[in-house]
Amino acid sequence: MQISITINGETVTRDVEPRRLLVHFIREDAGLRGTHWGCDTSNCGACTVWLDGKPVKSCTVLAAQADGHEVKTVEGLETADGLDPIQQGFIECHGLQCGFCTPGMMMTGRALIDENPNPSDQEIREAISGQICRCTGYNNIVKAIRWAAEAEASSEVNA
Repeated sequence: MQISITINGETVTRDVEPRRLLVHFIREDAGLRGTHWGCDTSNCGACTVWLDGKPVKSCTVLAAQADGHEVKTVEGLETADGLDPIQQGFIECHGLQCGFCTPGMMMTGRALIDENPNPSDQEIREAISGQICRCTGYNNIVKAIRWAAEAEASSEVNA
């Protein structure tokens, strides 16, 4: 079947099998490798992207279900002005080690800040509770998301 999905503002049209997962469409058909494919069971969260502005685990969504919809991946966070604060926060606070979970954590963290510009550490931990990091112990990930929220708040004050 032929489907068209707008990914990071670019429409990608391909013939796919009806059972093709969105994560494979993003990585193989659209050629965007930032979305990681980890478990195929929705446990790890490495494949988290936004579907119509809401975080979803792309290993649990069929590409056909995203036909005609908007998808945003970690590559879509960066703008012409530079890195998104969530991306910069992961750099500033060493929020990654191996980097495998990082794209999903960034997409979840960005969605949280968009919904709640001043999340507590507990709210951050709850937001990322559907994601698994086997390297960091989560402390620096929480710091990175908080850093991004604080950076945005201070830039709004200074604007």
